[in-house]
Parts: sequence; C-alpha cells; structure tokens
Amino acid sequence: METVKATKEFKIFKKRNGRYGVKNEKGKWINGEDKVKILTTEGLIKVSVPKKVEEPAAEEAPVEASAEAATEDAATAE
Repeated sequence: METVKATKEFKIFKKRNGRYGVKNEKGKWINGEDKVKILTTEGLIKVSVPKKVEEPAAEEAPVEASAEAATEDAATAE
C-alpha cells in the first residue's frame, strides 16, 4: 500500500487494486459513510447520486382494480 495523504486525523492509503483505505489517528480502519466523506473532500473519488426509478403506470391500475373488487365484495356481503 502506498500512502497518499497523512494528516493528524487520518491517513489515506491507495491499495494495489486501486481502491483507497483510510485509518484514523489510532490506527483503526474507517469504513462506510465516514470513509466516503473523507475521500470526497480530498478529491480522490466522486460520488454519484442514484437515479430514482419510476414505476410504470400499468402496475398502478391493477392495484386500483383489486381495491374496487374488494369494495364490491364488501357491499355484496352486507
């Protein structure tokens, strides 16, 4: 591993496979959102926001139809 940047709070390493590792001042690995936040502020990675997936309108129609059928069944039972 090669040291990319070292500060008082953390050290950033670049692994042979191209990924980054971050250790805190105590020598413990930092993972998750904290790691991503550090790497983005240092400009080493870019994070993209996932696109929202819209459900097709065709799937909404059967749900309404089943709700109407349930209402008709309840009215028939009375």
